[in-house]
Amino acid sequence: MSVADTQEPGARQGDSLTGLGAVLLSQRGSMVLWVPVCLGTGIGWYFSLATEPDAPFWISICLSGVGFVVLSRLVPLSVAPLCMAMALVIAGMGLAKAHTEWRSAPLLGFRYYGPIEGQVVGIDRSASDAVRLTLAGVRLDRLSPGRTPLHVRVSLHGDQPLAAILPGDHVMLTGHLSPPAGPAEPGGFDFQRHAYFLGIGAVGYTRTPVLRSAPASVDGLGHWVFVQRMTISTAVQRILPGETGAFAAAILTGDRSAMGQGTLQALRDSNLAHLLAISGLHMGLLTGVVFTAVRAVGAAIPPVALRWPLKKIAAVAAVAAGAAYLALSGGNVATERAFIMASVFFGAVMLDRRALTLRAVAIAATIVLVLRPDALTGPGFQMSFAATTALVAVFRVVRTVDLGFLPKWARPVLFLIISSLVAGLATAPFAAAHFNRIAHYGLIANLSSVPLMGILVMPAAVLAACLAPFGLAWVGLALMALGLDWILWVAQTVAAQEGSVGMVVSPGSVVLPLLTLGALWGVLWRGTGRVLGLPVVVAAFVVWIMTERPAVLVADSGGLIGWNGPAGRVLSRATGNGFVARVWLENDGDPTSQEDAAARPGFEDSGSLVSLDVEGWHILQVRGSRALEELVGCGGADVLIVTTPDEKQRTCEVFDVSRLRDSGSLAFMIASNGELLIVTAASRSGLRPWTGKRDPQAGAEIVLRRTLDQ
Repeated sequence: MSVADTQEPGARQGDSLTGLGAVLLSQRGSMVLWVPVCLGTGIGWYFSLATEPDAPFWISICLSGVGFVVLSRLVPLSVAPLCMAMALVIAGMGLAKAHTEWRSAPLLGFRYYGPIEGQVVGIDRSASDAVRLTLAGVRLDRLSPGRTPLHVRVSLHGDQPLAAILPGDHVMLTGHLSPPAGPAEPGGFDFQRHAYFLGIGAVGYTRTPVLRSAPASVDGLGHWVFVQRMTISTAVQRILPGETGAFAAAILTGDRSAMGQGTLQALRDSNLAHLLAISGLHMGLLTGVVFTAVRAVGAAIPPVALRWPLKKIAAVAAVAAGAAYLALSGGNVATERAFIMASVFFGAVMLDRRALTLRAVAIAATIVLVLRPDALTGPGFQMSFAATTALVAVFRVVRTVDLGFLPKWARPVLFLIISSLVAGLATAPFAAAHFNRIAHYGLIANLSSVPLMGILVMPAAVLAACLAPFGLAWVGLALMALGLDWILWVAQTVAAQEGSVGMVVSPGSVVLPLLTLGALWGVLWRGTGRVLGLPVVVAAFVVWIMTERPAVLVADSGGLIGWNGPAGRVLSRATGNGFVARVWLENDGDPTSQEDAAARPGFEDSGSLVSLDVEGWHILQVRGSRALEELVGCGGADVLIVTTPDEKQRTCEVFDVSRLRDSGSLAFMIASNGELLIVTAASRSGLRPWTGKRDPQAGAEIVLRRTLDQ
């Protein structure tokens, strides 16, 4: 037998079927599944960089990408996929860079207090249950348009005439603004980057009344859609008062501003929060209802059923309904992702192809990454594609199993149980990593609620939309209310059970990439080699379990310190910096409140001075300028945390409020040799477009070594 006889049809001369080449050729036909994986690797690489690459780097990387593409046409066909994989990784980096430049906008570089004017383009609620307004067309006192952020977000405190504020209104107020805050701890969730890609250049609050300076106006399609969304939301809540109406408005329009924090927490603790977000489930149910309804109506008309391609017409109608739902919901990232997946699904139906395949999931993921590269790092992208990939992979196996022994009525029940179990298991690690929570009774809650979403809630929503032009939307909404009341009852009942929620430690930065790559290898790779993904997944969980939390954490304001003592994290204050305290405790996997954590022993608090000794290192917090003036030297401290500017030269390491603005929050790690490593949030976030201008030296990591007399 000649060499040519052993080659695949179309293989290039000299192509070897041994070793790596043979392995890669065995994967032909499934290479497209790795396209989003390679793109995602490049995107993740870009976002992990400590500094923004310069022009020579991008020139060299672009030339390398072109070189890999050319090389893929010259090397043997069996190894060409490796060249294309490298080209796709580089393309992912380029996509992330291009998207970052496209989203570039002015960031507020200082703390501002004064008049704020703008147009209301967003209304929601903060974690503290305060109403927040997102303003566009912003004008700030004594700040040129070129330095003014495109959007600012302002929380409203005190008595506010909220009923008088309408979507699209031009408003004016007096408030405090500051740049978007950095991570609550080094390596934590980066709100600066999140706000950058949302187009928000400043955040703040006001305690003064918000005044209308001009009535609502429509400045473009986006504003018009927002006004329509909020009008529909108000109408829904007028018909269905209370939490039920707020839930219905959230499902129909994406407006959660009326949802109470108690309801939101119950939905989270019962693992039903995904029913609130307009994502894959809602888009799938809505488009599925429309698809089924159009086919059913067409089938009831013999001339239409016999002459027209009903299935394809129904698919077009479903995509159109999904597009309308996307616009109505505000077009957020989660809904965009769901619409793309639904469009790929029904596009396959129009082309007479199988819709539920890993290839369709890969195409949808690729489109999302091209349009929104920053979505890769968010929980929405990770959880939705984890669930979809797992469901398609599992049901590909289930289809091969003979279920003839089950009665017909039992098969949908079995599929529902399998779907909920698989989706829950696939998303659980990502939910735990991002939110530090595991809902122990989530499967029960989902089995009790999800079917009702498909059977009653979403069909009733479609009915309400169809009857709205005739003034009969209340009929559909009344039916929706029956299902939503049940779901809310399930959420509150499950959340109230003892042990319903478990807390987990926040994982290190390598855990999720390892876990994802290992799981994807096991699902996408063909043949027995897929088992190699299992040790990678196990390694990710081992690293997670061995995660060591910082010995000491310091807030970027200098006003809060947390020590990881034997009884858990001990906080220096029972009030103040509440958001930061909650994040620290959640990342520790500690369900304790800030007040209880502050009651733990560990700090010596004299009012203006708070001291802490950790393995021979003395940390002193100085509160207020008077206490700082009275302090002699370093007061015996190795590290001084000061809540006011400090102009004096001291022999210890000093982090005053000015330095903390550049360094961000701090994490103290004690090495086995006794050295004290001070990690800054700035050192982990790096110098990137979303971090603003700052002194690079202020954010550098610091290592303190003991002197001979210590």
